[in-house]
Amino acid sequence: MDEMNDLQMTCFEIISFVGTAKSCYINAIAKAKEGAFDEAADLIKQGDEAYNGGHDVHMKLLQADAAGERNGEAPLILLHAEDQMAGTETCKLMALNFIDTYKELFALKAKVAE
Repeated sequence: MDEMNDLQMTCFEIISFVGTAKSCYINAIAKAKEGAFDEAADLIKQGDEAYNGGHDVHMKLLQADAAGERNGEAPLILLHAEDQMAGTETCKLMALNFIDTYKELFALKAKVAE
């Protein structure tokens, strides 16, 4: 039972890291929409740092499994953690694309205003 509790805590750690990353990416879009591109870039960087923390925890879990330190079970919470990681990657790609689009719109707006 202790192993399961350790696994659950590890999964929650992954979810926490990637949840923070997802929030950063969404907030980066909002900042880009306001024209605050430096702040958007900073939020992307913060999101990447948080995501990398989750990725590192996930990699350790996979390495332990490959080394036979676990018995191969994949509880629902691990599947949820991995789903959150995948969703966050998608969110980052969308955020980067939105930021680029807003940069183009602000540049076009500035050009028209001239």
